[in-house]
Amino acid sequence: MELNATASDGGTRLDKFLSQRVPGMGRQKAGALCAAGLVRIDGHRAKKSSLVSAGSTVTVELDEPRFVAPEPGLGLEVRLQRADLVVVNKPAGMPSAPLRTGERGSLCGALLARYPEMRDIGYRPREPGIVHRLDTQTSGLVLAARSKDAFLRLTRALERAAIHKRYLAVVSGAGLTESGEIARALAPDPAHPERVRVLGPGEDVAAGGYARRKVTHYRVQQVSGGRTLVELSVGSAFRHQIRAHLASIGHPIVGDTVYGGEPEASLGGRHALHASEIRWDGDDTLAGFVVFEPLPSELAALL
Repeated sequence: MELNATASDGGTRLDKFLSQRVPGMGRQKAGALCAAGLVRIDGHRAKKSSLVSAGSTVTVELDEPRFVAPEPGLGLEVRLQRADLVVVNKPAGMPSAPLRTGERGSLCGALLARYPEMRDIGYRPREPGIVHRLDTQTSGLVLAARSKDAFLRLTRALERAAIHKRYLAVVSGAGLTESGEIARALAPDPAHPERVRVLGPGEDVAAGGYARRKVTHYRVQQVSGGRTLVELSVGSAFRHQIRAHLASIGHPIVGDTVYGGEPEASLGGRHALHASEIRWDGDDTLAGFVVFEPLPSELAALL
Protein backbone atom coordinates (compact mmCIF):
# COMPACT_ATOMS: atom_id res chain seq x y z
CA MET A 1 0.00 0.00 0.00
CA GLU A 2 1.30 3.47 -0.92
CA LEU A 3 0.14 6.64 0.81
CA ASN A 4 1.01 10.16 -0.33
CA ALA A 5 1.43 12.69 2.46
CA THR A 6 -0.29 16.04 1.94
CA ALA A 7 0.66 19.45 3.27
CA SER A 8 -1.57 18.94 6.31
CA ASP A 9 0.31 15.72 7.15
CA GLY A 10 3.67 17.47 7.41
CA GLY A 11 5.31 16.96 10.80
CA THR A 12 2.98 14.13 11.85
CA ARG A 13 4.46 11.09 13.61
CA LEU A 14 4.47 8.06 11.35
CA ASP A 15 2.38 5.85 13.65
CA LYS A 16 -0.25 8.57 13.99
CA PHE A 17 -0.23 9.18 10.23
CA LEU A 18 -0.87 5.49 9.55
CA SER A 19 -3.65 5.25 12.12
CA GLN A 20 -5.37 8.22 10.44
CA ARG A 21 -4.93 7.06 6.85
CA VAL A 22 -5.31 3.26 7.00
CA PRO A 23 -8.81 2.03 7.90
CA GLY A 24 -8.89 -0.16 10.99
CA MET A 25 -5.26 0.48 11.95
CA GLY A 26 -4.46 1.78 15.41
CA ARG A 27 -1.20 3.31 16.55
CA GLN A 28 -0.14 0.10 18.29
CA LYS A 29 -0.41 -1.95 15.10
CA ALA A 30 1.26 0.85 13.14
CA GLY A 31 4.16 0.78 15.60
CA ALA A 32 4.47 -2.99 15.26
CA LEU A 33 4.65 -2.72 11.47
CA CYS A 34 7.39 -0.12 11.79
CA ALA A 35 9.34 -2.30 14.23
CA ALA A 36 9.10 -5.20 11.77
CA GLY A 37 10.60 -3.07 9.01
CA LEU A 38 7.41 -3.10 6.94
CA VAL A 39 6.97 0.68 6.68
CA ARG A 40 9.11 2.98 4.55
CA ILE A 41 9.17 6.71 3.88
CA ASP A 42 10.42 7.49 0.37
CA GLY A 43 11.96 4.03 0.18
CA HIS A 44 13.77 4.17 3.53
CA ARG A 45 12.77 2.04 6.50
CA ALA A 46 11.27 4.29 9.17
CA LYS A 47 10.61 4.15 12.91
CA LYS A 48 7.19 4.85 14.37
CA SER A 49 8.48 8.15 15.72
CA SER A 50 9.68 9.35 12.31
CA LEU A 51 8.01 12.51 11.09
CA VAL A 52 6.20 12.52 7.76
CA SER A 53 6.99 15.37 5.36
CA ALA A 54 4.54 16.90 2.90
CA GLY A 55 4.85 15.14 -0.45
CA SER A 56 6.49 12.00 0.98
CA THR A 57 5.42 8.54 -0.14
CA VAL A 58 4.76 6.11 2.70
CA THR A 59 4.84 2.43 1.76
CA VAL A 60 3.24 -0.17 4.02
CA GLU A 61 3.50 -3.94 3.62
CA LEU A 62 0.25 -5.02 5.22
CA ASP A 63 0.56 -8.62 4.07
CA GLU A 64 3.75 -10.63 4.36
CA PRO A 65 5.25 -10.95 0.87
CA ARG A 66 5.51 -14.45 -0.54
CA PHE A 67 9.21 -14.23 -1.33
CA VAL A 68 12.29 -12.55 0.14
CA ALA A 69 13.12 -9.36 -1.76
CA PRO A 70 16.48 -9.14 -3.59
CA GLU A 71 18.77 -6.53 -2.01
CA PRO A 72 21.46 -5.40 -4.45
CA GLY A 73 22.69 -2.81 -1.96
CA LEU A 74 24.01 -5.50 0.38
CA GLY A 75 27.59 -6.65 -0.09
CA LEU A 76 28.26 -10.27 -1.02
CA GLU A 77 31.67 -11.91 -0.63
CA VAL A 78 31.69 -14.83 -3.07
CA ARG A 79 34.41 -17.42 -2.45
CA LEU A 80 33.30 -20.06 -4.97
CA GLN A 81 30.86 -19.66 -7.87
CA ARG A 82 29.71 -22.50 -10.10
CA ALA A 83 26.67 -23.10 -12.27
CA ASP A 84 25.20 -25.37 -9.57
CA LEU A 85 26.29 -23.77 -6.30
CA VAL A 86 28.07 -20.91 -4.56
CA VAL A 87 29.99 -20.54 -1.31
CA VAL A 88 29.97 -17.09 0.27
CA ASN A 89 31.55 -15.49 3.33
CA LYS A 90 28.84 -14.17 5.68
CA PRO A 91 29.87 -11.28 7.92
CA ALA A 92 29.04 -11.35 11.61
CA GLY A 93 25.92 -9.33 12.38
CA MET A 94 24.05 -10.38 9.22
CA PRO A 95 21.29 -13.00 9.60
CA SER A 96 21.58 -15.97 7.27
CA ALA A 97 17.84 -15.75 6.57
CA PRO A 98 15.06 -13.40 7.68
CA LEU A 99 12.53 -14.44 10.32
CA ARG A 100 9.83 -13.29 7.89
CA THR A 101 9.92 -12.85 4.13
CA GLY A 102 9.32 -9.11 4.52
CA GLU A 103 12.43 -8.50 6.63
CA ARG A 104 15.49 -6.92 5.03
CA GLY A 105 19.22 -7.16 5.59
CA SER A 106 19.82 -10.92 5.40
CA LEU A 107 22.32 -12.99 3.44
CA CYS A 108 19.39 -14.42 1.46
CA GLY A 109 18.48 -10.96 0.21
CA ALA A 110 22.05 -10.42 -0.94
CA LEU A 111 22.14 -13.82 -2.65
CA LEU A 112 18.88 -13.23 -4.52
CA ALA A 113 20.17 -9.95 -5.90
CA ARG A 114 23.00 -11.78 -7.67
CA TYR A 115 21.39 -15.19 -8.17
CA PRO A 116 17.64 -14.67 -8.76
CA GLU A 117 17.22 -18.33 -9.71
CA MET A 118 17.51 -19.19 -5.99
CA ARG A 119 14.07 -17.74 -5.27
CA ASP A 120 12.25 -21.04 -5.83
CA ILE A 121 14.93 -23.21 -4.20
CA GLY A 122 15.24 -24.05 -0.53
CA TYR A 123 13.58 -25.42 2.58
CA ARG A 124 10.97 -22.62 2.63
CA PRO A 125 10.36 -19.23 0.92
CA ARG A 126 12.25 -17.25 3.56
CA GLU A 127 15.39 -19.38 3.10
CA PRO A 128 16.02 -19.27 -0.66
CA GLY A 129 19.07 -21.16 -1.85
CA ILE A 130 20.91 -21.72 1.42
CA VAL A 131 21.79 -25.30 2.33
CA HIS A 132 22.65 -24.49 5.96
CA ARG A 133 22.72 -21.46 8.23
CA LEU A 134 25.09 -19.66 10.57
CA ASP A 135 24.03 -17.77 13.68
CA THR A 136 23.72 -14.04 13.12
CA GLN A 137 26.85 -13.18 15.13
CA THR A 138 28.93 -15.97 13.58
CA SER A 139 31.03 -15.16 10.51
CA GLY A 140 32.21 -17.47 7.77
CA LEU A 141 31.32 -19.79 4.93
CA VAL A 142 27.78 -20.58 3.83
CA LEU A 143 26.84 -22.97 1.01
CA ALA A 144 23.92 -22.18 -1.32
CA ALA A 145 22.44 -24.05 -4.30
CA ARG A 146 21.56 -22.56 -7.70
CA SER A 147 19.33 -25.42 -8.88
CA LYS A 148 16.73 -27.65 -7.28
CA ASP A 149 18.72 -30.76 -8.14
CA ALA A 150 21.87 -29.34 -6.54
CA PHE A 151 19.89 -28.35 -3.44
CA LEU A 152 18.49 -31.86 -3.09
CA ARG A 153 21.88 -33.50 -3.47
CA LEU A 154 23.64 -31.10 -1.12
CA THR A 155 21.02 -31.31 1.62
CA ARG A 156 21.11 -35.10 1.46
CA ALA A 157 24.90 -34.99 1.74
CA LEU A 158 24.58 -32.66 4.72
CA GLU A 159 22.17 -35.04 6.46
CA ARG A 160 24.68 -37.87 5.95
CA ALA A 161 27.46 -35.68 7.37
CA ALA A 162 29.23 -35.98 4.00
CA ILE A 163 29.69 -32.22 3.84
CA HIS A 164 32.52 -31.42 6.23
CA LYS A 165 32.47 -28.08 8.04
CA ARG A 166 35.21 -26.72 10.26
CA TYR A 167 35.09 -23.76 12.60
CA LEU A 168 37.57 -21.66 14.54
CA ALA A 169 36.68 -20.28 17.96
CA VAL A 170 38.48 -18.25 20.60
CA VAL A 171 37.40 -19.51 24.01
CA SER A 172 38.10 -18.42 27.57
CA GLY A 173 40.66 -20.26 29.62
CA ALA A 174 43.49 -22.69 29.00
CA GLY A 175 43.90 -26.31 30.02
CA LEU A 176 42.03 -28.03 27.20
CA THR A 177 43.54 -31.32 26.14
CA GLU A 178 45.26 -31.19 22.75
CA SER A 179 42.22 -32.75 21.10
CA GLY A 180 38.97 -34.33 22.12
CA GLU A 181 35.25 -34.51 21.63
CA ILE A 182 32.17 -33.25 23.42
CA ALA A 183 29.32 -35.76 23.18
CA ARG A 184 26.26 -34.32 24.91
CA ALA A 185 22.58 -34.24 24.04
CA LEU A 186 21.03 -30.88 23.21
CA ALA A 187 17.43 -29.73 23.50
CA PRO A 188 15.49 -26.46 23.21
CA ASP A 189 15.26 -24.49 26.45
CA PRO A 190 11.60 -23.51 27.00
CA ALA A 191 12.59 -21.08 29.76
CA HIS A 192 15.14 -19.31 27.53
CA PRO A 193 14.12 -19.45 23.83
CA GLU A 194 17.31 -17.63 22.79
CA ARG A 195 19.45 -20.61 23.80
CA VAL A 196 19.52 -24.41 23.91
CA ARG A 197 19.98 -26.70 26.89
CA VAL A 198 22.79 -29.24 27.30
CA LEU A 199 21.47 -32.36 29.01
CA GLY A 200 23.47 -33.73 31.89
CA PRO A 201 25.44 -37.01 31.64
CA GLY A 202 22.79 -38.91 33.60
CA GLU A 203 19.83 -37.17 32.04
CA ASP A 204 17.68 -39.21 29.70
CA VAL A 205 17.56 -37.77 26.19
CA ALA A 206 13.84 -38.45 26.08
CA ALA A 207 13.36 -36.26 29.15
CA GLY A 208 14.44 -33.27 27.10
CA GLY A 209 11.52 -33.63 24.70
CA TYR A 210 12.90 -32.77 21.26
CA ALA A 211 16.52 -33.62 21.98
CA ARG A 212 19.42 -34.90 19.92
CA ARG A 213 22.69 -36.45 20.98
CA LYS A 214 25.44 -34.58 19.11
CA VAL A 215 29.23 -34.74 18.98
CA THR A 216 31.62 -31.81 18.56
CA HIS A 217 35.28 -32.60 17.83
CA TYR A 218 37.96 -30.08 18.73
CA ARG A 219 41.69 -29.56 18.39
CA VAL A 220 43.70 -26.86 20.17
CA GLN A 221 45.53 -24.53 17.77
CA GLN A 222 46.99 -21.85 20.06
CA VAL A 223 46.99 -20.78 23.70
CA SER A 224 47.70 -17.14 24.51
CA GLY A 225 46.89 -14.74 27.32
CA GLY A 226 44.42 -17.01 29.07
CA ARG A 227 42.51 -17.73 25.86
CA THR A 228 42.57 -20.69 23.50
CA LEU A 229 42.06 -20.91 19.75
CA VAL A 230 40.36 -24.19 18.87
CA GLU A 231 39.42 -25.78 15.57
CA LEU A 232 36.11 -27.62 15.66
CA SER A 233 34.17 -29.96 13.39
CA VAL A 234 30.59 -31.19 13.47
CA GLY A 235 28.43 -33.37 11.28
CA SER A 236 24.77 -32.49 10.89
CA ALA A 237 24.65 -29.84 13.58
CA PHE A 238 22.01 -28.91 16.14
CA ARG A 239 21.16 -25.26 16.72
CA HIS A 240 23.95 -23.54 18.73
CA GLN A 241 25.74 -26.88 19.07
CA ILE A 242 29.31 -25.59 19.18
CA ARG A 243 28.46 -22.65 21.41
CA ALA A 244 26.54 -24.73 23.95
CA HIS A 245 28.98 -27.63 23.93
CA LEU A 246 32.01 -25.42 24.59
CA ALA A 247 30.22 -23.63 27.41
CA SER A 248 29.26 -26.98 28.95
CA ILE A 249 32.93 -27.90 29.48
CA GLY A 250 33.81 -24.54 31.02
CA HIS A 251 35.28 -22.88 27.92
CA PRO A 252 32.61 -20.54 26.50
CA ILE A 253 33.32 -18.58 23.34
CA VAL A 254 34.63 -15.07 23.95
CA GLY A 255 31.83 -12.54 23.43
CA ASP A 256 29.08 -15.17 23.58
CA THR A 257 27.30 -13.77 26.64
CA VAL A 258 24.21 -15.91 25.92
CA TYR A 259 26.25 -18.94 27.04
CA GLY A 260 28.33 -17.24 29.71
CA GLY A 261 31.20 -16.04 27.54
CA GLU A 262 33.26 -13.09 28.68
CA PRO A 263 32.18 -9.72 27.20
CA GLU A 264 34.66 -8.22 24.74
CA ALA A 265 34.02 -4.64 23.64
CA SER A 266 36.40 -4.88 20.68
CA LEU A 267 34.09 -7.41 18.99
CA GLY A 268 31.24 -4.93 18.68
CA GLY A 269 28.51 -7.42 19.60
CA ARG A 270 29.71 -10.48 17.68
CA HIS A 271 31.13 -13.62 19.27
CA ALA A 272 34.44 -15.27 18.43
CA LEU A 273 33.15 -18.12 16.27
CA HIS A 274 34.01 -18.38 12.57
CA ALA A 275 33.13 -20.98 9.91
CA SER A 276 36.54 -21.46 8.32
CA GLU A 277 36.23 -24.44 5.96
CA ILE A 278 33.61 -26.33 3.99
CA ARG A 279 34.40 -29.42 1.95
CA TRP A 280 32.52 -32.01 -0.06
CA ASP A 281 33.93 -34.86 -2.13
CA GLY A 282 31.05 -34.71 -4.63
CA ASP A 283 28.89 -37.45 -6.11
CA ASP A 284 28.23 -38.97 -9.52
CA THR A 285 26.68 -35.71 -10.79
CA LEU A 286 28.12 -32.78 -8.85
CA ALA A 287 31.85 -32.15 -8.49
CA GLY A 288 33.31 -31.73 -5.05
CA PHE A 289 34.91 -28.60 -3.62
CA VAL A 290 36.88 -27.25 -0.69
CA VAL A 291 36.86 -23.61 0.42
CA PHE A 292 38.82 -21.95 3.22
CA GLU A 293 38.25 -18.60 4.95
CA PRO A 294 40.95 -17.36 7.36
CA LEU A 295 40.27 -16.15 10.87
CA PRO A 296 39.01 -12.54 10.80
CA SER A 297 41.46 -9.97 12.10
CA GLU A 298 39.26 -8.96 15.04
CA LEU A 299 39.31 -12.55 16.30
CA ALA A 300 43.03 -13.00 15.73
CA ALA A 301 43.58 -9.84 17.80
CA LEU A 302 42.01 -11.55 20.82
CA LEU A 303 45.10 -13.76 21.01
